[in-house]
Amino acid sequence: MSTTLTRDEAPAAMSHRQVLESLSGLLLGMFVSILAGTVVSTSMPRIISELHGDQTAYTWVVTSTLLATTVSTPIWGKLADLLNRKLLIQLALVLFVLGSALAGFSQDTNMLIGFRVVQGLGAGGLTALSQIIMADIISPRERGRYMGLFGGIMAVGTVGGPLIGGLLTDSIGWRWNFFVGVPVAIIAIILLQFTLKLPKRPARTVRIDYLGAVLLAGGVSLLLIWVSLAGKDFDWWSAQTFWMVGIAVALLIGMVITELVVKEPIIPLGMFKNRTFTLAVIASISVGVAMFGTSVYLGQYMQLARGATPTESGLLTLPMIFGLLLSSMVVGNLISRFGRWKGYMIAGSVLLAVGLYLMSTIEFDTNYVLVSVYMLILGAGVGMVMQNLVLIVQNTVQPEQLGAASSNVAFFRSLGGTIGVSVMGSVLGTTVVNSMGDRKGDLLTAAAKYGAKGIEALKSLQSGQLPQVNHLPAGIRTIVESVYGQAVADIFLIAVPLAIVSIIAIAFLPNVKLGTKTAIERMKEKEAGEGRLEAAEENAVEVAEALIGAPATGSVAAIRAGGDATAPENGR
Repeated sequence: MSTTLTRDEAPAAMSHRQVLESLSGLLLGMFVSILAGTVVSTSMPRIISELHGDQTAYTWVVTSTLLATTVSTPIWGKLADLLNRKLLIQLALVLFVLGSALAGFSQDTNMLIGFRVVQGLGAGGLTALSQIIMADIISPRERGRYMGLFGGIMAVGTVGGPLIGGLLTDSIGWRWNFFVGVPVAIIAIILLQFTLKLPKRPARTVRIDYLGAVLLAGGVSLLLIWVSLAGKDFDWWSAQTFWMVGIAVALLIGMVITELVVKEPIIPLGMFKNRTFTLAVIASISVGVAMFGTSVYLGQYMQLARGATPTESGLLTLPMIFGLLLSSMVVGNLISRFGRWKGYMIAGSVLLAVGLYLMSTIEFDTNYVLVSVYMLILGAGVGMVMQNLVLIVQNTVQPEQLGAASSNVAFFRSLGGTIGVSVMGSVLGTTVVNSMGDRKGDLLTAAAKYGAKGIEALKSLQSGQLPQVNHLPAGIRTIVESVYGQAVADIFLIAVPLAIVSIIAIAFLPNVKLGTKTAIERMKEKEAGEGRLEAAEENAVEVAEALIGAPATGSVAAIRAGGDATAPENGR
């Protein structure tokens, strides 16, 4: 029977006010998920010190959340294609609240690492599901103006997190870095329950690819663990590298084979036949490096090369927030108004490359006004590209693959960012050690001028601990700031080639016109079309039976071709 939509069944378009009401809970959820990964960045030295942890614990507290978020994002996205999306995002928020609250009560670093994993699992769901639900209620043409809101939230969470964390740690204690997101997440759960009205989606048979999920999580986790530890705990070329990379590759090969044979894969490999999806994934990798890298290393530059406190470093990176927020909102509205996106994204990718190159020229004493301009350009580039990559992918994929496609773009962005940050951190550490060695004579001369205080400062530097430059004697402080300023500039230069790859990938993106229907409307139209085709085929069989006076045993295709309905398909 035909399943064409009647006037009562057709989904009614949401007003601007209804959309904003529905987005309120999503925006809050997105904010706390970003905040979870950035708020502790300026407080980590104090947290690890009070919990009696070492450098390995420091690495794992940061990496554990990134790992959990990255590997869970595509899994949440696939579940969104199969299960109730409103329930899923509320579940993700509950996981986040639970992980955050427990992390705040941690008594040692092992407890903190474990609870940060739970926190990361919830954050992965929030990252994936907020974009997917947005596509359910807003058409691609209108989505640009609302994407700006998400870009602004990501900017505030990514760059503002260190500022919030520094203020909380300096005023009421580091545990509030974890508690601060709990009330916001609870409010988000309540808002979602009362304001998010999702149209009913056609029923589907639920098949979850458990084996693919396990292989993906294991392979990616082991690979990211290797990247985060190589060069620090062991050499890049070592026995540990051989077995870790070997097992990771084996697991990922097993995942690819699994995804090719299961009916509902976590990462549908057929999506890579879609040119838009493949190029967007490539572009997302360098955007991830720029987004996550700047949040980590700008704060370090401000503190170690310019002598700022944790709170001051957050304030000094505000130009990055302003550039990202302004560009994402303005460009989003322009895309919605005119329906054109490619020119803005090419311009954004160029600004991204230029901003990274300009940041590679900074030194410890570069005029802050000039550094602010560089950060503004970099932020504007990220804002023009980041959210719109998801938008154009959602515009081209089939509605039943919307969740997997959206979450996989976010997955590869997070994956690229996590690997990039780890590699850049390794390069930073190596550069600092080598530069300190090259300036050993200058350090000894400067230390001798300050007697016992100078010798103590020199021992602190040689221990490998991150220095508190404000407590160093003036002569030693100048050398340390110079070394860190140059080292941070060098790692920004590493990201420039990736940004150039993004320009090329975006330039070759098919300039597909943005659609005017939501994902739910597209799915129901597709079902209605399939229903009409089925009805037409049934009618054709009935006509054939009436003409020949006997039941038709041949195929509909044979009837359409004018053949004898009673004859076999391969001949009369």
